[in-house]
Amino acid sequence: MLPTASDHLPPVLRPAAPSARPLRELAGRFAERTIGEPTGQATGITVSTTDLRAGDVFVAVRGGTRHGVEFAREAARRGAVAIVTDDAGAAAAADTGLPVLVVDDPRAQLGALSAWIYRTGPGDPLPRLFAVTGTNGKTSVSHLLDGILVQLGVVTGLSSTAERHVAGEVVVSRLTTPEASEFHALLALMRERGVEAVSTEVSAQGLTRHRVDGLRFDVAGFTNLTHDHLDDYGDMATYLDAKLALFRGERARRGVISLDSAAGDEIARRSEIPVTTVVTPALAEDADATADWTVEIGAERADGTEFRLRGPDARTLSATVPVIGRHMAANAALAIVMAYESGYEWERITAALDGERIAARPPGRTQLVSGPTGPAVYVDFGHSADAFEKTLAAVRRVTSGRVLMLFGADGDRDTTKRADMARTAVTGSDILVVTDHHPRHEDPDTIRRTLVDAARRARPDAEIHEYSPPERAIVEAVRLVGDGDAILWAGPGHQDYRDIRGVRTRYSARELARRALRDAGWPVPEPGWPVPYPPDETPLSDPARAWE
Repeated sequence: MLPTASDHLPPVLRPAAPSARPLRELAGRFAERTIGEPTGQATGITVSTTDLRAGDVFVAVRGGTRHGVEFAREAARRGAVAIVTDDAGAAAAADTGLPVLVVDDPRAQLGALSAWIYRTGPGDPLPRLFAVTGTNGKTSVSHLLDGILVQLGVVTGLSSTAERHVAGEVVVSRLTTPEASEFHALLALMRERGVEAVSTEVSAQGLTRHRVDGLRFDVAGFTNLTHDHLDDYGDMATYLDAKLALFRGERARRGVISLDSAAGDEIARRSEIPVTTVVTPALAEDADATADWTVEIGAERADGTEFRLRGPDARTLSATVPVIGRHMAANAALAIVMAYESGYEWERITAALDGERIAARPPGRTQLVSGPTGPAVYVDFGHSADAFEKTLAAVRRVTSGRVLMLFGADGDRDTTKRADMARTAVTGSDILVVTDHHPRHEDPDTIRRTLVDAARRARPDAEIHEYSPPERAIVEAVRLVGDGDAILWAGPGHQDYRDIRGVRTRYSARELARRALRDAGWPVPEPGWPVPYPPDETPLSDPARAWE
């Protein structure tokens, strides 16, 4: 049986020694009514029977097409001690014989329920909490902040699109922002492991879908707002409002706002918490924008970008971010100011960072996978026009020859941004290669045709190629360039699978690029596949030739 897109997901991280909570007290605090006697103790909470452990409360929420109460019997079989659901699910839940706690909106209550069970609410002892939101840069800022804190000597935790870190242990992530039950369990584990500070990505969906409910962050950071997720929010004003929710008193104590995008000024003006602002004049859409902190870009090289950060009271700091791009320097500066605003002394920060390289590399963000000669190949997670523009410009500044752009677009996601992505890709590159990404349940031929047509309208004279699947596209791309040229493969980044009609197909753009380079005679590093095969998948004998 082929694995589905939900199979082989990383485990939910939980505390090893959770303290029990009385079900009677849980019912008294949250339930509008109960069915059955809420006796016994709860040691965890989940919305998924896949992750359910004996002693858990199972929260049955209504989904887009099904109600979680359909899995109530399975929850009982796996050892659930109670079910939380709404009126629509109450009768079916009661048939399990477990006590049922009926609430008006189980998903909206999930954060508060989880915070109470794991003792991770605003009044509980917790690590210092950082949240980063914005369209682009969330992963980079959170990983850079984590690295900065480690350089300060702090025991850290991290929750990003790519990874979860717990006091040095690294686990692959599921969602950008985990479900509230998973998030609170993760924080309880981090506290148990002695973590002092936690850097987290918070997506717009994480806010509107209640995934960070029950938490109050010490510092919230904002990167930018660009065209994305309009399939969820309809228009940019609604999308901005979703992000703005993080800058309310019940969500965060302080904010650090980048003014590099026009939305930054609006977030700063409408914020309900004290904010500090940062601007990078080399990137700012408003050339006259002024801020509390200014980022000056220094030398840009293939191995990193130098910058100087200037702030109030003549505070200055010079450092190097180990990734190409002015936007990466801006991300690093935002992370530094967030650390300072949380209470870390400026002297401690400068002692660790001034004149140094930041000891963090965001996974799959403009990651160089090629060797010392031949075309430079960068694999990146960017999947919006704004990300393409910034990263292409960064690659251009460190490339003596031509720049080839290789990309595809997500299926079952915001279709309104595809034409902008194609226009930006073709105008910023010398050669464009369009391929597939995650087609999901869409026809990949149709997605590619939309991208190619938009690119040709933008630049009728451009050199544009179309290849499918991406295993073939990278081989052809390498054939089109030579020594001194560069390839930017945008989209796959750190990911190690493609979603094709609900099936997770094992796939690493980094390894495919290295194999294509090696087959063309260029030297490459040989780290091997980044993750092992799931046990019920058959590896391709040569992934670079899977299309033949």
